[in-house]
Amino acid sequence: MYPGESIEFNCSVRVATDWIYMWYLNGSEIQGVNNHIYRIDKIDHSNHGHYFCKAKRGQFFSEESDKLSLQVSDPPTPTLKMVTKWKDMFENERVEMSCDVGVSDWSFSWYKDNVKMNDETSNLRIPSVTQSNKGRYACKIHLKPRGVSSGFSNSVEISIYAEKAKPHVTRSQSFETMYPGESIEFNCSVRVATDWIYMWFLNGSEIQGVNNHIYRIDKIDHSNHGQYFCKAKRDSFFSDESDKLSLQVSDPPQPSLKRLTSWSDVFEKEKVEMSCNVSDPTWTFTWYKDNKKLQKTSSLTWDEKGSKLTISSIAQDHRGNYACKANLALRGVISKSSIELHLTVYESLPLPKLAKNPNFNLMYVGENVAFTCKVSVSSGWEYKWYKDSDVLANTNQSITINLGLQHKGTYWCSASRGDISNLHSNKIRQDVEEIPVPELKLKNKQSDVFPKEMVQLSCMMPNSSGWTYTWYRDGGLIQADNNVVIGTNGATISFPSDPSLHQTQPYTCEAELKHRSVRSNFSSTVTLQVYDALPNVTLLQSPEHSLLHSGDSVSFSCNVDISSGWEFLWYKNGAQINKGNQHNISSAQVKDEGSYACRAERESFLLGKSEDMKIKVKERPEAEIILLTGWGEVLSTDSLVLQCKVEESGYKWNYTWFRGDVAVGEVPAEKYIVTPQNDPDQSQYSCKGIRSERPTYSKNSPLFKTKNLLLKRRILLSISGCLFFGIILAFLGCIYFKIRKPVVAEEKPEENELFLTLKKQLEHTDNPCPLVEYITDKALNEAPRESDGLISSDSTELTITTQEDQAAVSSATENGGAMISFQKVS
Repeated sequence: MYPGESIEFNCSVRVATDWIYMWYLNGSEIQGVNNHIYRIDKIDHSNHGHYFCKAKRGQFFSEESDKLSLQVSDPPTPTLKMVTKWKDMFENERVEMSCDVGVSDWSFSWYKDNVKMNDETSNLRIPSVTQSNKGRYACKIHLKPRGVSSGFSNSVEISIYAEKAKPHVTRSQSFETMYPGESIEFNCSVRVATDWIYMWFLNGSEIQGVNNHIYRIDKIDHSNHGQYFCKAKRDSFFSDESDKLSLQVSDPPQPSLKRLTSWSDVFEKEKVEMSCNVSDPTWTFTWYKDNKKLQKTSSLTWDEKGSKLTISSIAQDHRGNYACKANLALRGVISKSSIELHLTVYESLPLPKLAKNPNFNLMYVGENVAFTCKVSVSSGWEYKWYKDSDVLANTNQSITINLGLQHKGTYWCSASRGDISNLHSNKIRQDVEEIPVPELKLKNKQSDVFPKEMVQLSCMMPNSSGWTYTWYRDGGLIQADNNVVIGTNGATISFPSDPSLHQTQPYTCEAELKHRSVRSNFSSTVTLQVYDALPNVTLLQSPEHSLLHSGDSVSFSCNVDISSGWEFLWYKNGAQINKGNQHNISSAQVKDEGSYACRAERESFLLGKSEDMKIKVKERPEAEIILLTGWGEVLSTDSLVLQCKVEESGYKWNYTWFRGDVAVGEVPAEKYIVTPQNDPDQSQYSCKGIRSERPTYSKNSPLFKTKNLLLKRRILLSISGCLFFGIILAFLGCIYFKIRKPVVAEEKPEENELFLTLKKQLEHTDNPCPLVEYITDKALNEAPRESDGLISSDSTELTITTQEDQAAVSSATENGGAMISFQKVS
């Protein structure tokens, strides 16, 4: 026990009277205590030891009592431990402390700055700390039922930083732009607290697999381009993001190679000059021919930075592809190669090449086409034009034709320069046709629509693509906005109908190749009938009863009086439940009660809801069977009278009776009589109410199983026999104690209780009851069957009606009795 608790010792001598009691602790008498009770209101360590007592009367002393030991110890001191690793926290971090003690059954209390907290668990958890959680924490343990509390545990000081941690990030290279293949190193550090794990982010996404404060990229590529920052975490707490550092990754600038002479197709002994440049003057240049680095020769030279290449005298070995690269020698960066410049040294003359713009095989009347004849070598050429076998009156390098059907044919050209002539080009075929007429179709399934219903029209050009389409209503342009879907050979427009324009609306369309300025004629006309009002949605119910009973069926149908193609949506209490032409409830339940409505839709057009139709569903009344044969009648009759009642008394009912699943009884009657002759198999009975008005029938009653009347009578007689013998025994006992000779007062022993209570009688299992012998008659020796609270024999079953009766039967049976009551089986 612990200091502050109370205890009470009791000393008693069970013979004689008028004793005076003496108390001893560790063999020494406790002075001033003469009562048989010794109470210590507040135990302390001085009360630790062995207690015993003695009694005296006059000069006579009793022997010492047995000794009782009282152990007095201070409550154990709990130990406060940090579950989380840190005592210095940031706001929103999680902290957890445990209060440990080596014994069980103790409760806990927590203190912050010596002020008690509400938490009484062994672990103090603060999922998100704030400045208010800063302070010194300790705990105590308690035995509440005994009012015992320990001293304070060791304390832990929790400090909370006022500002959230923000990492500082730096980079090793300060170049504004870095190039692929270079290396860089980022460093992240938090200058407060410890045990940080670092996370690195590029363009807002975490870089996986990097937890160090240093993030190094050995070979930069374009995927490393972007904004870098870091965050630190420990446990589930995260610091703020660091400032962002930008890493610009670009390919080295591609040098621009230019030809400084007028042509790159030359003849031997001519001079050629080329230049290589980038925007940054710090770059130098290297020259290549056919992917091989060039070396200076007497005829091939360049300036100090390599930006200008000169070939003073062209020879056949100078022909090839020339390119240059830019270099940053100090950083080891080399650019990509420039675009190659091909230098041709001719031994023979080239042929002219014919090109067409636009390059369409099929073109339409009214379009313009341009043919260009070009010799890719040198300059100063003169040209001549041909269509099929006819010469055209044009000597320019290009000709333009406004096409008609007569311009269909094959075109080609020839070039000449000085003594060079009859250099013929390739040939190009040009086809010309009239502009086709588009076909307009209505994609709606119905040609009649309602206000705001979407209309879909498709406009198509046969065997052609690339057209754009325009639609017209009664000659006026329809604004397409974003409601156009383009297909392979046509397009579809969607727009809401507008009855305010005209009830009969003619539509046409035209097609256009905008990039070629080709416009078709108007299509044929499609006429659309537009109603000026929305149709009504009507809800019908069959049968038309607003009140249903569970198990009834009801069907709802929805109707729209205009047009076709409707699909119906069903609602209960404002919420959609399903789709379909009808909503059927085959077996109504209370949950089906509510307000029903429907609405119609077709394609994407939705009509308003119908009027609500409410139905109420009540539980169908249930029949029950009442046993009318009483206990007194059981001794004088061989039949049971059953009565069927329906719980709802407001209706007049007839009744149908069932033995098992088979109807019995000649006419519907409220009562039914069961005898051993008409029910030798102890069947289960049920009944239900029937009537001509709604509800036309009730639920079937719970099953009722018949009982054997002989066993009932024997049980009643057994109970009566027990009561009779009990009265006789009590009477004889009274006579015995009345005539018994009294004893001297001094020698009178302590009296035992004359009459046992019912509880004590039940505790004595050795008292036989005559009812047991009666119940164990040979006629009832067959083993009883127990099922669902029934105690049965082959002839009759008796059931237990209440929990109290069941308890009584159980108690009586355990002690040799045989009390059994009735219960209906359901």
